[in-house]
Amino acid sequence: MTTPQTVPALGTHPAAGSLPTRAETREQLAKATYDLLVIGGGILGISTAWHAAQSGLRVALVDAGDFAGATSSASSKLLHGGLRYLQTGAVKLVAENHFERRAVSRQVAPHLSNPLTFYLPVYKGGPHGAAKLGAGVFAYSALSAFGDGVGHLLSPAKAAQDVPELRTDDLKAVAVYGDDQMNDSRMALMTVRAAVEAGAVVLNHAEVTGLRFTRGRVTGAELKDRMSGDEFGVTARLVLNATGPWVDHLRRMEDPNAAPSIRLSKGAHLVLKRTSPWKAALATPIDKYRITFALPWEDMLLLGTTDEEYEGDPGEVTVTEKDTAQILDEAAFSIRDQQLDRSLITYAFAGLRVLPGGPGDTSKAKRETVVTEGRGGMLSVAGGKWTTFRHIGRTIMKKLEALPGHPLGEDYESVSTLPKRLPLPGIANPNAVAHRLLVDGPAPGPRMAADTAKHLATHYGSLSFDIARMANENPELARRIHPDAPEIWAQVAYARDHEWAETADDVLRRRTTLTIRGLATDEIRAGVDAMLRAK
Repeated sequence: MTTPQTVPALGTHPAAGSLPTRAETREQLAKATYDLLVIGGGILGISTAWHAAQSGLRVALVDAGDFAGATSSASSKLLHGGLRYLQTGAVKLVAENHFERRAVSRQVAPHLSNPLTFYLPVYKGGPHGAAKLGAGVFAYSALSAFGDGVGHLLSPAKAAQDVPELRTDDLKAVAVYGDDQMNDSRMALMTVRAAVEAGAVVLNHAEVTGLRFTRGRVTGAELKDRMSGDEFGVTARLVLNATGPWVDHLRRMEDPNAAPSIRLSKGAHLVLKRTSPWKAALATPIDKYRITFALPWEDMLLLGTTDEEYEGDPGEVTVTEKDTAQILDEAAFSIRDQQLDRSLITYAFAGLRVLPGGPGDTSKAKRETVVTEGRGGMLSVAGGKWTTFRHIGRTIMKKLEALPGHPLGEDYESVSTLPKRLPLPGIANPNAVAHRLLVDGPAPGPRMAADTAKHLATHYGSLSFDIARMANENPELARRIHPDAPEIWAQVAYARDHEWAETADDVLRRRTTLTIRGLATDEIRAGVDAMLRAK
């Protein structure tokens, strides 16, 4: 077991090329006047900041917590076309989603996403028949130009070979289709990095305490650094409220009488140890509209999700006993009991979907992006889905460009002229990166473990070589953080120096997989804290 006493004592000082200090960033934010201040560091705000910075605008991005610290790291980890949308006849939407999914997984971030085969089991007495689902997955694959193969039906026996925990009682057939999977936290962080490389100035753990007004218009924000307690302000020509579940809270800072613009739906997930290898994911229909997922992810099994209206404090959303029971009960439709033993649960998390305000069942609501303009000129945006994060960023930029009076000015590139598939940092073939990491290890020392090489390659791409260099220069940093996880201590130093990590949770939950594996022990947490304080 790793203990605080064995935390690497060497190489704890920030590396060359490290990020500016928080004090330097605060000073930079306070001194300049920005074209656009984005409040909210979820993927929607991050994507907008990225596209705005690419356009040549002076962009600032702040978040009260960590980047992707709320809903954006609590997703189902999928880049998908949305099979269920076919039922409602939203063929164009599915085709657009597939286009974005393929662009991200093949040209923008092939190092951060991977193809995933889905099995859709058809049981006797289930909500859908084999012929209907067979036709559905064929149409779904056709809308993706058959880029993931042709959707088809598979025999129960063959499906059980690939997913040994598949329940085969009363199983009539299995429909097959393809989508993609990712680690949402890593994808978000790489997009933050892309925004910064394009010129954006970013600061996490910086809470908005008030808005700045000039002649009745919102022209910035007052902030408090949650890490130091320092207060400062940012001035901007235009402020974008991209705070997700908190969007109406900020709108009421602009106008205390602002009517609610959104409603919230809670989605809970469970992470479990796997009892056998899974070569495919399961997407099991629960009723006419809902599907429960069982996804092999990060060497674990991800189950979910729930979908129910949420009216509480967004900061207090948690997974309840009712959520856990529902997820396990629904998973039991298609998964054997031994894989659903509660002792296998390593982590549970919940996020909030932002939906347009109005009546109706949240599970049937479209994942639309809601855009409103307040009386002080602040634009508020919320909603959407992970798969289309680039498209949403471009769409918001187009709305900003078209605002009356051109508050952003006119001396910048229109988002329409930007490259359509600009890659995220670290882009590389992850298999080639893993091979290089294994071959190019330090001559006198032990070579990198195969699981560590694969993990680095699929979470950092070519940036893995920077982490490997740190480990080669200081063998202490090459040690595993926990014997049962692939991560090494160099990743903690890298998160501190290059990825805006300020707290143990920033590192353990969003920059590594230790929390979701159930391995974020008190000893390891203390060790990470010690390394972060060494900055």
